[in-house]
Amino acid sequence: MLLGLDVTVLLLVLPSLAADLEPSGPQALWIVDAYGLLIAGFLITMGTLGDRIGRRRLLMIGAAAFGGASVAAAYSTSAEMLIVTRAALGVAGATLMPSTLALISTMFARARQRALAIGVWATMFALGMAAGPLVGGVLLKHFWWGSVFLVAVPIVGLVLVAAPVLLPEYRARQAGRIDPVSVALSLAALLSMVYAVKDIAAHGARPATLLALATGIVLAVVFVGRQRRLPDPLLDMTLFASRAFSVALGVLLVGLVGVGGVMYLVTQHLQLVEELSPLVAGAWMGPPALMMLAAAIGAPLLARRVRPGYVVAGSLALSSVGYLLIGQISGAGSIPGVVTGFGLVYLGLGALAALGTDLVVGAAPPDRAGSASAMSETAQELGVAVGIATLGSLATAVYRDRIAEDIPERLAPGLSEALGDTLAAAVAVERHLPSGVLQQAKESYTTGMNAASMLAGVAILALAALSAVTLRHIGSIGGDAGQDSAPVSEADTEPARRTPP
Repeated sequence: MLLGLDVTVLLLVLPSLAADLEPSGPQALWIVDAYGLLIAGFLITMGTLGDRIGRRRLLMIGAAAFGGASVAAAYSTSAEMLIVTRAALGVAGATLMPSTLALISTMFARARQRALAIGVWATMFALGMAAGPLVGGVLLKHFWWGSVFLVAVPIVGLVLVAAPVLLPEYRARQAGRIDPVSVALSLAALLSMVYAVKDIAAHGARPATLLALATGIVLAVVFVGRQRRLPDPLLDMTLFASRAFSVALGVLLVGLVGVGGVMYLVTQHLQLVEELSPLVAGAWMGPPALMMLAAAIGAPLLARRVRPGYVVAGSLALSSVGYLLIGQISGAGSIPGVVTGFGLVYLGLGALAALGTDLVVGAAPPDRAGSASAMSETAQELGVAVGIATLGSLATAVYRDRIAEDIPERLAPGLSEALGDTLAAAVAVERHLPSGVLQQAKESYTTGMNAASMLAGVAILALAALSAVTLRHIGSIGGDAGQDSAPVSEADTEPARRTPP
């Protein structure tokens, strides 16, 4: 719930934050991206680390670090400082997600129970996303933007008190050591490739960017080769031998690209184009998040009667309709259309998060549950980060192209730069702009959001068709037909005895 809260709360307060810290366009994207990128970069390491030192212990260490980084983020005095603290939050957050999910996989051995438990787990994330805008709106009405980060402190305190009492400890029986070279390779490969994707979307295929992309790919190949040779790899490559694991992982990755980008654009649209206060914008973001919540708990129940691949495909098809609806938005005064479209997007996300995660985790043996959980979360976090980077940069590029035609010739250089950079920057200097110019900027922003949403809609519709075909062999949850991953016995998933630190 805390991690879901952190996602939506930041997008809501970004305009207020921008007015105070005055980040540039790239800095604003990095404030959002740094969290997801560092989570994605460290998930594999942390998932494997939890298998080896204890999943409950890692959860508590990460929660304490998350609380400390949240306090630092709340009192950031510059855009650079906030980017660094958001990165620290990402590293800490990378310990929380695989720990909780891996604990669930060992506490619930039966497929039907595990699927429902993962659905509840995803529902808690949706609940955090639903509460984030409302909590953020209330806090911004009475306090400064940094107060939204301090919400983490009491939640972290609750985790630190309750976890030793309520959660069993688990560690793999034959755990080897963590390979530092593999950690460095995975992080360098991921960050290089994501940086390249981000820069290409913003500035085109420049030589330095292509070099970064090539470097990332080479490092990824070296990483995979090293994992195949190590007796105790950071990432067990044999997991990819399961068709269910590989396909579900790919669907999660691509599906979250669209969600991440459009989520970023819609939250900005409600505040900058529709001119809603943070509290009202947060209230409008509530219904879509609740639709995600309903799908996350309902999809595993439906998958007991209908093959999971068809449930995922149907949910993604509905989601694509939402993207296409947002792609038709014409400007201000379109709140119902935006919320309806975004609700359908989140409906697909809820089903995908619950069933896709269950397929990935269920295909792994118990002692690799942390590693499998980390891969699932890596795909989702990387998808959101890449979505914000690519679709956000695409929308920004369209905005700049459109607004360039409308910038008055005699406008002061500083105002001209702000207007031509982002809509948030234009709103910040609104009082100094000639009449009608800001309205043109809003129309340019809407055009950029339309283009990004239409592209995402087409891609998600294709993903729905692909899911129906590639996941059709997996039988309904709890059934035996077509399942390519061997069931595990309850004896294989017993938590290890509690051991002293």
